[in-house]
Amino acid sequence: MVMQNKRVVILGGTSGIGFSVAEAVAAAGGQPVVVSRRPESVEVALATLGNGAEGMTADLSSEAAIADLFTRIGAFDHLAYTAGETLMLQPLANMDIATAHRFLETRFWGALTAAKYAVPMIRPGGSITFTSGVAGERPPGAGWSLGASICAAMDGLTRALALELAPLRVNLVSPGFVRTPLWRDIEEEAREALFASAGAKLLTGRVGEPQEIAQAYLFLMQSGFTTGHTLVLDGGGRLV
Repeated sequence: MVMQNKRVVILGGTSGIGFSVAEAVAAAGGQPVVVSRRPESVEVALATLGNGAEGMTADLSSEAAIADLFTRIGAFDHLAYTAGETLMLQPLANMDIATAHRFLETRFWGALTAAKYAVPMIRPGGSITFTSGVAGERPPGAGWSLGASICAAMDGLTRALALELAPLRVNLVSPGFVRTPLWRDIEEEAREALFASAGAKLLTGRVGEPQEIAQAYLFLMQSGFTTGHTLVLDGGGRLV
């Protein structure tokens, strides 16, 4: 029970990778606190996680809501930021810039703001783990300008905060293709074809699963000598 009595806040913790992180924390003896903007999502997550788990709602695009959230949460040990909207894959010529700005609100500004208000609440020996993606280093193709930019921004933010907030540890998980709800806006048949095509190109022969990525967050929470690090889980995608 390596996370025994550790209280772990997971923003975006009711679905996808975030929910898998919550499950892994609970299985390791920790106390997950899942946060979503949708009360119904929190209720469903808590029903699955069982005793010891906590749930709260907050709009992660609002600084006031984030500040209030961490006041309500109080002291804790680790923060995992996994929140994000569904992917926006569009060529530059067709991109709606106002919509693109809104994606940054949750994925980048939400993460930065969460760190600001979380830090005073994190107990000694704790950590922050952000979420990015390998598109920041190697965009899969056309239409990834927004996604790749956000991923690259998270990489820079992680390194900068690791320096500024030391000895508090700050790290980043960078997944490749993973089967999560972030792809739900793509029609099912096309989505499965995308997963099959992408997986066939990887050394693993398949795309990742959320439960596999969740283990990276637990490692970074527990590894007291790791900070400013980006942990890539991409099925060997950078080599092919």
